[in-house]
Formats: sequence, C-alpha cells, structure tokens
Amino acid sequence: MTAKANPSWRGLLANPVHALAFGFGSGLSPKAPGTVGTLAAVPLYVVMSSLPLLAYSLMLLVTFVVGVYLCDKTSKDLGVHDHPGIVWDEFVGYWITMLAAPAGWLWIFVGFVWFRIFDVLKPWPINWLDKKVEGGFGIMIDDVLAGLMALVCVHVTHWLMVS
Repeated sequence: MTAKANPSWRGLLANPVHALAFGFGSGLSPKAPGTVGTLAAVPLYVVMSSLPLLAYSLMLLVTFVVGVYLCDKTSKDLGVHDHPGIVWDEFVGYWITMLAAPAGWLWIFVGFVWFRIFDVLKPWPINWLDKKVEGGFGIMIDDVLAGLMALVCVHVTHWLMVS
C-alpha cells in the first residue's frame, strides 16, 4: 500500500498499522470518515469506561503515542499527509472527550456531539495546529485539543444539568 491515496479493505488487512490508523476500516467510509471513525470508537469506549481513572488516563497516553506512529507511518506510506481515512486520531480524541464523563448513553452521545463539533469546526487554536504541525504528531494533536475542549464542554454540560 505505497503511495496510494485510496486504500482498500485488502490493503488494510495486509498491514496492521494501516488497519489501526484507518480505525479497523471505519475510515474507508466514502462519506464523513471522521464521523464514522468516531462512531467506531464508541464501542471501545464502552468497554474501557469501566477502567479506573488512572488506568483510563494511561490508556489515553499509550493510544496517543501509538497513534503518532500509526498516523505518521500510514500517511507516509500513502503519500498523503492526514488522509481523511486516517481516523485513529478521532478515536483518541473521542476517548479524551470521555475522560471521567458521567456514565450512560446520554453522555456517550453528548460527548460524541461535542467532539464532532470541535473536530469539524476546528476553532483556534485547533485550526492553527492542523495547518502548522506536520507528521503523525500533527495528525494527532488537533484531535487531542478538540477532545480536550469537548471534555470541558461535557463536564460543563453535566454541571449545568445537575445544578
């Protein structure tokens, strides 16, 4: 899968790094791959949500570091910086959004909406990072910041609802 902007299922299956970067194939969606990738992150979040806070936080750190490698390698192999199908960054961004989130499907949905708002609109400084930072770190960092902004919004939304 070298210098190929549109990978296939077969190509992803042949390379586990690309399969992870493309969110287990969710990034192959012809429409809204970032949204589909974020949806694919939800079931994994449901499994991980029962982790203690420290373990969940360590999981975020590991998936971020691994993501820098996955996204860098895949973008180089494809010859396209931040190919729209690379959605591992959406996985990690959503998981950051859900750090210490209230339990329940309502909050899973609220987190999804807040994360997609920040990921799609890319307010400053997300848009600046998206344009200025290269490589796998650049692919990951704008979604990390979108996740942090969405995390704050999830907790503020919860606080407003219970106040």
